Amino acid sequence: MEFGEARKLASAILGEVRRVYVGKPELVKLAVATLLAGGHLLIEGYPGTGKTLLAKTLAKVIGGEFRRVQGHPDILPTDILGFHIYRLDGGREFVRGPVFTNVLMFDELSRAPTRTQAALLEVMQEYRATVDGVTYPVPRPFMVVATQVTPRVAVGAYQVMETLADRFYARAPSYYNPPEDEVEIIRRAHVVYDPPVERVTTPSEVLELTVSLDRVVHLSDAVAQYIVNLVTYLRNHEAVLYGPSHRASIHLAALSRVYALMDGRDYVIPDDVKALAVPVVAHKLRVREEYEAEGLTTESLVEEALRKVPVPK
Repeated sequence: MEFGEARKLASAILGEVRRVYVGKPELVKLAVATLLAGGHLLIEGYPGTGKTLLAKTLAKVIGGEFRRVQGHPDILPTDILGFHIYRLDGGREFVRGPVFTNVLMFDELSRAPTRTQAALLEVMQEYRATVDGVTYPVPRPFMVVATQVTPRVAVGAYQVMETLADRFYARAPSYYNPPEDEVEIIRRAHVVYDPPVERVTTPSEVLELTVSLDRVVHLSDAVAQYIVNLVTYLRNHEAVLYGPSHRASIHLAALSRVYALMDGRDYVIPDDVKALAVPVVAHKLRVREEYEAEGLTTESLVEEALRKVPVPK
């Protein structure tokens, strides 16, 4: 796919999702960018703020399949991946779980036990699921949109595993809409849970765009070094227990390419990186307890890095 075609496709997807989904333009842009980058999105917020609607709209816009899983303490890995049924003739049949889809909505991921969270590790990284020693590929594109209730108000929730959180390209908030947007939501109340969505592309075209990103959008050595300098600053910070992994750099570069594409450029600029640094990097590091007790957050550390790390000219 060439740049012009990729830009047109990205614009069409973003435009249709924004037409259907009321408000939160930055969340919508990040969600579409994550889809086009081939990644996964963790959304944090209160119940009833449109998270499921956003995930379902993404699937409909690309003509893909959508499945939903509800997190709870009793959910098992087989409830997500699937299981084998053994027949009397000695054969077996695989019953596919909801992970075999294009967009998987995992609602309240933090309420699932760590054993079940771990079932997502392979499929989110390698786009395949292994059940009873047999490996099955999942459809492509494949995107997990997971939600978690804001930790300070969550009751009966587990901690999302560090290794799992690291696989999410970005984490974004989804809180209440401003009053003017809520008025529009009320007007659309009769269709808000299942609004009509126009399919503007196909899953295969989305995958083609994803694999061509490195070629159609240029990332200069200077901007790549800027990304490395940002994550290195955080890794070496005295308040950081563990810093962002190499995935943070990879995810930041990939999403920056998509943001450049959405803005009509075939090259990444530092402003793309700045716009994405907090949602991409903040959930991939941990603050030491003594600093956390003083109110220091991962978001504020990333913002500090943006202020102090020199920007390439």
